[in-house]
Amino acid sequence: MKTAIYTRVSTASQSTDSQLLELREYCRRRNWEDIAEYSDTISGSKFSRQGLDGLMKEVRKGRIERAVVFKMDRLGRSLPHLAQLVSELQNHGTALICTSQGIDTSTSNPAGRLQMGVLMAVAEFEREIIKERVLAGLTAAKARGSRLGRPSTLDQHKPAVAALVAQGKGSRLISKELALPLSSVCKLVRAVKSEQNQTTVSE
Repeated sequence: MKTAIYTRVSTASQSTDSQLLELREYCRRRNWEDIAEYSDTISGSKFSRQGLDGLMKEVRKGRIERAVVFKMDRLGRSLPHLAQLVSELQNHGTALICTSQGIDTSTSNPAGRLQMGVLMAVAEFEREIIKERVLAGLTAAKARGSRLGRPSTLDQHKPAVAALVAQGKGSRLISKELALPLSSVCKLVRAVKSEQNQTTVSE
């Protein structure tokens, strides 16, 4: 099983050289010789990263014993994303080592595992808070009478259907003229007539 070094910078004007020097020296002091290196030049907010994807592919195959990074924020794009990665590393028996932060989740380091346990608990808390906010927003939107979800694609045909209805044309003829399914046209015609009735009542 290999030791994997992962580095990341956010822009092409930056270099991973300083991270690589630190991580290579860290591995050398511990006599870890079979080393694979993965690197990305991309913002941490991007979900897919070629280097990280390659590293995790090897992790899933059981080929990586430990993943070595300079800092945790080099690995995950957010706290929940980092927790997700750590969980997957642990599930495949891969330790995460952050050289500048003293974090080591290998079985020989209980303090490091405790740190990651706290991190993942915080990430889970953050996910629950986000979920509560989303639910509260949906409840408030429903109370205001807002329609949730994506707008129906049929709505774009409503003006044309309304114009044809005003000309006295029936659903079958409208269906042929607009090349729309009859069931969809019937639905739009009902909606148009309902809106017309509401307008008449209000007047």
